[in-house]
Amino acid sequence: MDNQIFETNQQTGKFSLADFFARIYALVGMGIAVSAVVAFITLTMFAENIATILTTSSWILFVLWIIEMILVVAVTPMAIKNSPMALPAFIAFSALNGFTLSFTLAYFDISTISIAFAISAGMFFVLSLFGKTTKRDLSGVGKAMFAALIGIIIASVVNLFVGSSGMEFFISIITVIVFSGLIAWDNQKIEKIYYQANGNVTDGWAVSMALSLYLDFINLFISILRILGVTSSRD
Repeated sequence: MDNQIFETNQQTGKFSLADFFARIYALVGMGIAVSAVVAFITLTMFAENIATILTTSSWILFVLWIIEMILVVAVTPMAIKNSPMALPAFIAFSALNGFTLSFTLAYFDISTISIAFAISAGMFFVLSLFGKTTKRDLSGVGKAMFAALIGIIIASVVNLFVGSSGMEFFISIITVIVFSGLIAWDNQKIEKIYYQANGNVTDGWAVSMALSLYLDFINLFISILRILGVTSSRD
């Protein structure tokens, strides 16, 4: 098909595992790049608007968060059904997330953001490599991390009302651990999906796994950023 994201082997009609990984990571990189560009434009050109929303119209952030959740829920079934709208929806989500991310980045200086990004990228690379190469089945780790993620979401909602900086710091540490486990698990899951489909993986699966890894990285980055922000404020 001319609109396929990547080419199939001319003889087998299948993608190689290396091609599958490469395309997924190309999409992850694209998603992160789109978010970074949107966040940069928002912070540099609309700084006053961000300040106004944070001080007088914080409800807008809640609405944006709801829209993001709807997009995430929508992209996954689109991708599994190999819908041509899956990729545009993923890009749209990345752009929207870049905009909402700018409200978090506004609280930090560029050096802290750069350090957090470098640490996140390094951890993401190491954990991805571990997930791809380990012989240990990480299914149990993935299930445990997902269960812990639900607890984090509940704790985060509670802290919206409590407003405890200590609780936020603790949640951030646990979040780093959880998404570290999910990064490794998601990378191992890519190979499992490939072999379960006997190499007949669709473009939709590439988008679906790219979305998972994109969310893993962004949440890891935000958590490390918050940890660095708390530790630097104590110095």
